[in-house]
Amino acid sequence: MNTLGLTQHINSQALWPLHSAEDTQRIERQAQALFPSNTLMQRAGLATAQLAMAIAPHARDIWIACGPGNNGGDGLEAATHLHAWGKQAVVTWLNNATDAPEDTQYAWHRAKAAGVNLSEHPPEKFDFAIDALLGIGAQRPPKDDMAEWLRIMQTSASPVLCVDMPTGLLADTGEWLGAPPVRPANAQVHTLSLLTLKPGLFTGDGRDASGQVWFNNLGVDTTSDPTAWLQQRLVLQSSRPHNSHKGSFGDVSIIGGAHGMTGAAMLAGLAALQGGAGRVRLGLLDTAAQYVVTAAHPALMVCKPNELALDASTVVCGCGAGNAIHALLPQVLSTSQRLVLDADALNAIAQDTSLQRLLYLRHSRRKPTVMTPHPLEAARLLSCTTHNIQHNRLNAAQELADRFQCVVVLKGSGSVIAQSQRRSVINGSGNAMLASAGTGDVLAGLIGAYITHHADTFEATCQAVYSHGQTANAWPTHGPALNAAGLAAAVR
Repeated sequence: MNTLGLTQHINSQALWPLHSAEDTQRIERQAQALFPSNTLMQRAGLATAQLAMAIAPHARDIWIACGPGNNGGDGLEAATHLHAWGKQAVVTWLNNATDAPEDTQYAWHRAKAAGVNLSEHPPEKFDFAIDALLGIGAQRPPKDDMAEWLRIMQTSASPVLCVDMPTGLLADTGEWLGAPPVRPANAQVHTLSLLTLKPGLFTGDGRDASGQVWFNNLGVDTTSDPTAWLQQRLVLQSSRPHNSHKGSFGDVSIIGGAHGMTGAAMLAGLAALQGGAGRVRLGLLDTAAQYVVTAAHPALMVCKPNELALDASTVVCGCGAGNAIHALLPQVLSTSQRLVLDADALNAIAQDTSLQRLLYLRHSRRKPTVMTPHPLEAARLLSCTTHNIQHNRLNAAQELADRFQCVVVLKGSGSVIAQSQRRSVINGSGNAMLASAGTGDVLAGLIGAYITHHADTFEATCQAVYSHGQTANAWPTHGPALNAAGLAAAVR
């Protein structure tokens, strides 16, 4: 049977729709009503077997660990194909033929009739493993035989293909049920997401857990009304006209750089220049550093914060600002035409309800604002814990966006960009090299430049976040390590 769906690698550039577990189950029910019985499971099993052979064409001994539900049925169907193709497929199944869902019972009978090796114990050796234990319905940490089978797979040096979701990873949030697995350093992990792509594969622990993500829609159109979007693309900027000047591309004003933290403001300013701002001014809180900055970076115009034209520029506020930023924020929030709030500015707002009120009122005055919190700053703004934020990053970002009527970038693995009345975007670029001091300042400055010359603040922010991460993806693996200064010089 043809899968009637193309298995696609999610590293390709595109904008992908993401669906929650609840929406996926609804889509599945609707599709099942249109097709003959067992159609979706047979397509899923064939897609899984085909991808297994594409990943490891020379694998001989293949272990398929099947759970009690329909995810296990997908694995049983895959085993039937692998056996027919001459592979030594061994199935371990956590169920029996009378308790399983109807489609899974049918898959078990097909596997048994085909002569697939059905075993109570995992094989002593295997070249490839398929995790078909739990899909999107996981509710509690695996235990007993399931936990042991997972341990064997996750500590093996053999490649692993997870069917739909890595078992134990929550489809909506990217949070592990229980402790994250400790895999070998060179572990090869792949995930084939079926019918829909799930948000949890791309944020929180999801990117580490799922490895290389693949997608097959099983011949069902699932592009409409997504829960969120995965941004896996670079939007190329149009060429600048010859008949233009520095004033054509807007001014960015950076407020920050208290004593000992001037570098943060400088990094934001350099990133704004690289991002295309026509002019960049630094309003340094440490005025004694003015001459040092001017000598090192003459393209950055340095002045006192009260000398900045806030109402005629995009303001990036908070980078290395310390406690001194609190006194300036009422004017910044009231006057700035476009505003990016980062770091110490966010901490000050979290502690002062009057500042929160000024921030909220910016939306009604048609003054766009972008907030760029990391999880701890987001927790302070929402009066909760970092665990609460990471437990559901999509919801946390949306709550911040709704509460303060801003565009919100919740930074971290799979940064989430949210705004009221819009579908959130999970950013697909970036890697762990960005986990170093100053890279957030670079992002704030880059966003400032992008929103200066783009009418849609949300779209401009999405592009800036993607470009920031893509710069890290393109960083040479041999040579100097990525640091914030190198990142600021390389962003586009």
